[in-house]
Amino acid sequence: MCGIAALQLRNPSLHPEMGSLLSSMMCQIVDRGPDSAGLAVYDTPGLVSKGTSTVSLLGKDQGLPVDDIAASLESLLSSSAAPAVRVVGDTTLVSAAVGTDLLVKAVSETLPDSTIIGRGEHVAVMKSVGHPMDIAAEHGLEAMSGRQGLSHTRMATESAVTAGGSHPFSVADDLCLVHNGSFSNHATIRRELKREGVVFDSDNDTEVGARYIASRLQQGDDLETALTNLGKVFDGFYTLVVTTADSMAVVRDPIACKPAIIAETDDYVAMASEYRALAALPGIETARIFEPEPGKVYTWSL
Repeated sequence: MCGIAALQLRNPSLHPEMGSLLSSMMCQIVDRGPDSAGLAVYDTPGLVSKGTSTVSLLGKDQGLPVDDIAASLESLLSSSAAPAVRVVGDTTLVSAAVGTDLLVKAVSETLPDSTIIGRGEHVAVMKSVGHPMDIAAEHGLEAMSGRQGLSHTRMATESAVTAGGSHPFSVADDLCLVHNGSFSNHATIRRELKREGVVFDSDNDTEVGARYIASRLQQGDDLETALTNLGKVFDGFYTLVVTTADSMAVVRDPIACKPAIIAETDDYVAMASEYRALAALPGIETARIFEPEPGKVYTWSL
């Protein structure tokens, strides 16, 4: 049993409230996953900026001082790349004015033992072990603005309680996935993906889903098609939320074992594991509120 809260803001006037709204939603799903939590926020000033790539690293201590990391990255990239390193809560964010692949390569050379938990031009990913609201506070969620946000409170069942096992899993540029449930055949799919050259960072079944979706997108699927294909391959009980730089998708397993509720207005689309997480959203009294149908993929774009 885990908790999911996701928010896509269609109305730019609500962007400054993204963090406070998502924090309020997250507060209502804490008892669904009290052992760890994760966040993904899109286009949040101070965390990402236009014309730069950002890599999120697990943990605030990377074994080198922040200034030394930045200096090493500058030597590998260039001074014009203007690499910057920032510690936010229990996460280290590295940004530079280069492509994501080049930045990831430089980070891996500088910090070979680091774990990359997010990458892209628009997203910052943060996660840790502990009470979810403490994690949200440590990372300053409530004060964040942005166009889209995703949060997950975890009750570990398929792997250990670790920050690395927390959701979201972000394995391709600006792509994030959170999951309530379990995939019963994840080990088989993991082996198949490994044979195709896919590298994994954890033993978490959710990472297998994220790697599968990233693989399908790379092969030319759009997000809806990728999730439709996932439903044909993965067995288990699940609710998934997947976000990209400009879209959000929700899908439940074919018998809809795991809960999900959606609220949609002209101003936003919000999804949560329980209605109480939506109850305080602005305009909720006139929102279209519904439960996603079993096996149906729902997508929304900005």
